[in-house]
Amino acid sequence: MRSPPLPYHSPRNGDATPPHHHHHHHRQYQSTVSVQKLRRFNWLILVLRLAAFCFSLASSIFSATNSRGPSAPHWYDFEALRYLFAANAMVALYSLLETAASVWEILKNATLFPETFQLWFDFSHDQVFAYILMSAESAGTALARTLKGSATCAASSAFCIQSDIAIALGFAGFLFLAFSSLLSGFRVVCFLISGSRFPH
Repeated sequence: MRSPPLPYHSPRNGDATPPHHHHHHHRQYQSTVSVQKLRRFNWLILVLRLAAFCFSLASSIFSATNSRGPSAPHWYDFEALRYLFAANAMVALYSLLETAASVWEILKNATLFPETFQLWFDFSHDQVFAYILMSAESAGTALARTLKGSATCAASSAFCIQSDIAIALGFAGFLFLAFSSLLSGFRVVCFLISGSRFPH
């Protein structure tokens, strides 16, 4: 003869809850933390993109306005300064587009273009533009050293000073672009390993 089934007792205060509830809350907590980390990461990228835009734009403006009159030297008379202006103008435009893409990603929680395309586009273009800007900065620095103590700077010291400012601003833009490139590379690596642009 079988014994009657024991009556069911609901868990009291202090009784252990079923394990699956703990797993559910743990997964939910991990998901919340991942979303918060992703948002902070995207904000960091946005700040770097915006800084690269501001400094590159300022450098190109200082380069383009570096003229002191018909008899004074002009920035377009020097190949290195023309290169410096063009490189910073391109980086400023590129950084502006990337800033807009970062704002979109923060607001929509999704990339502007398909994720795979967006990640590789960002990483490859960061590399190319960082190389171009570094090359232009090197050329501008070499010219600035050559002009020091020359007749050009003796006749118009303001021209040389403004050239130095443009070079310094461009170098700052390069640093922010280089940091952006590191983060975009990190996103590519995460995507290749886990299939997501940020580790969970």
